[in-house]
Amino acid sequence: MEYKEREIQPITIDITRQHRRYAYRIIKRVFDFVASFCGLIILSPLFLIVAIAIKVEDPKGRVFYSQTRLGKNQVPFKMYKFRSMVSNADELLAKLLKDSDVDGAMFKMHDDPRVTKTGRFIRRYSIDELPQLVNVLLGQMSLVGPRPPLPREVAEYTEYDKQRLSVKPGCTGLWQATVRNSVGFDEMVKLDLLYISKRSVSFDLYVMFKTVIVMVHPNGAY
Repeated sequence: MEYKEREIQPITIDITRQHRRYAYRIIKRVFDFVASFCGLIILSPLFLIVAIAIKVEDPKGRVFYSQTRLGKNQVPFKMYKFRSMVSNADELLAKLLKDSDVDGAMFKMHDDPRVTKTGRFIRRYSIDELPQLVNVLLGQMSLVGPRPPLPREVAEYTEYDKQRLSVKPGCTGLWQATVRNSVGFDEMVKLDLLYISKRSVSFDLYVMFKTVIVMVHPNGAY
């Protein structure tokens, strides 16, 4: 199943219907809790290896990086990742915003000078995202859902864009598992809304399966 820009029409989310899907939401939360708990235990050796690699390259920097993101209904929370950039990355961002490779309310730069050598590797295979399992365990995120945006990004959202904030954000989603950085912001929003309109247990499993494939054969993560 492939998703191309011309195949995705503007979507209006029935928020009331999404809120009433009690059975699906309960199943999703139970699965998220069990999977994230088991994942953190199973992946703990990998966490240790990545932590050592980050510290060896930059002994003064922190292993983990937290950033305020907006979740369901624009509720802020701290999202965790392995640090893949230099320690003063946030300070350098203002100088790089004009060089973004993605149009719209999202910053992405293919050759971001702030990314470390270890950071490039863990980003390529999406390993830097694994600490978000803590956010899933805490109920702030889901395994599958729209990418959680930054407050400055949401400040530029239209009402149409804000529909993607009607559900809990995810560690991965339809955008990340398919086209990723090969499309712009508007196409990302369309894919997120397509996911929300179609989401189900089977569709979540499909996205997770695609994500595993992407981690083995990267699709342009940077």
